[in-house]
Amino acid sequence: MRHVIIGAGPAGVIAAETIRKADPASSITIIGAEKETPYSRMALPYLLHGRIEEKGTNLRTSEDQFNTLKIDLINARVDKVDPPNNKVILDNGDSVDYDQLLIATGSRPYTSNLDELNSSRVQSCWTLEDGRKIMEHANKGDDVLLVGAGFVACIIMNALIARGTNLTTIVRGKQMVRSMMNPTASAMVKQWCLKEGLNVLTETIIDDACIKDDGKIEVNFNTGDKMDADLIIVATGVQPNVEFLEGSGIEVDNGIVIDEYLRTNIPNIYAAGDCAQGFDFSTGEQTVHIIQPTAADHGRVAGLNMTGHNSRFQGSILMNVLDTVGLISGSFGKWQGIEGGESAELLDEENYKYINLQFEEDRLIGALTLGHTGHVGVIRGLIQSKVKLGDWKDKLKEDPSLFMHAYLAKTQAIGHNAGVFG
Repeated sequence: MRHVIIGAGPAGVIAAETIRKADPASSITIIGAEKETPYSRMALPYLLHGRIEEKGTNLRTSEDQFNTLKIDLINARVDKVDPPNNKVILDNGDSVDYDQLLIATGSRPYTSNLDELNSSRVQSCWTLEDGRKIMEHANKGDDVLLVGAGFVACIIMNALIARGTNLTTIVRGKQMVRSMMNPTASAMVKQWCLKEGLNVLTETIIDDACIKDDGKIEVNFNTGDKMDADLIIVATGVQPNVEFLEGSGIEVDNGIVIDEYLRTNIPNIYAAGDCAQGFDFSTGEQTVHIIQPTAADHGRVAGLNMTGHNSRFQGSILMNVLDTVGLISGSFGKWQGIEGGESAELLDEENYKYINLQFEEDRLIGALTLGHTGHVGVIRGLIQSKVKLGDWKDKLKEDPSLFMHAYLAKTQAIGHNAGVFG
């Protein structure tokens, strides 16, 4: 049996290891587009921060891990997949035959018109090579412009501050981190950043930019302001890597459409991780979750099923926990609420603490937290267990901070195991 995996991120690596454990004899090949040992993108901010060395980004600490498991690594980009002939066509003209194929190509940053400057001083922060270039131009006293204030941008922000840069962040809209929080929480995050000495400019975009004689980039904003930047980092979001599948017959919506067994519409082709569109536990819809925990779960389930098992993916829940310059925030499930639903809110602006709970009948379906670091994982448990709260709904509406008490009283009492502490 020939197992081929496109993508050397967490989903692909975990799938390969799972296949090898279940099937010691079959051939396993991972095709990775980057000339790197498989690494974790989520470790890049820690590299920029100086908390780890470059080898600390590796997904596996042993350099011989893949040789030991007899997993072949090919460094190439996939141009197309040819399902009728069970082939993967590479950008160097070679092809790789497969019996079972896993597509785990992850995601990529949105492009920017700043790319036209063709300067090493304009970077995304998505690859290890991006990280190396950022470290060249983001040092103490350097003027850095961060374009975007979403989840990834805020993580990068922490590292840039630690490096001693003079940081300016611009946001097109009125809100920071609008993909995971409401205007109330977003305003508190912005105020926190300003309190910490950051320059955050909302409703601001770049009108034009040019490279100066000294190599710096002169930037003009729509507000009339301008700055000279030693480095511009564009972090305005990411999208699934699926464009190479055009014409393959593999069904693609926002991501590659998969069933509960991680199969695509073609029986011997699976998809996992950021590029896959799978079941969202909290909404019941097909959704792309670009988060590493989902990628890891996908990889394990896909690996099992590629070796003949019948393992079902129970679904992922939208969950993000973010550290923005020391202020911890979290969003869970349907944090925006639903039409006809109910909500409860606890707000302490002075101390930067906030809880917002969303209910459908007597079930918790979503939540936002700010400044609360203790036991927030139990919120996921309450949502994922779909436990009926009964009289605890009224108690939570009166005091949303009692979510731990509600979890203990309702979930454990009736024997649910939501996997919160596992």
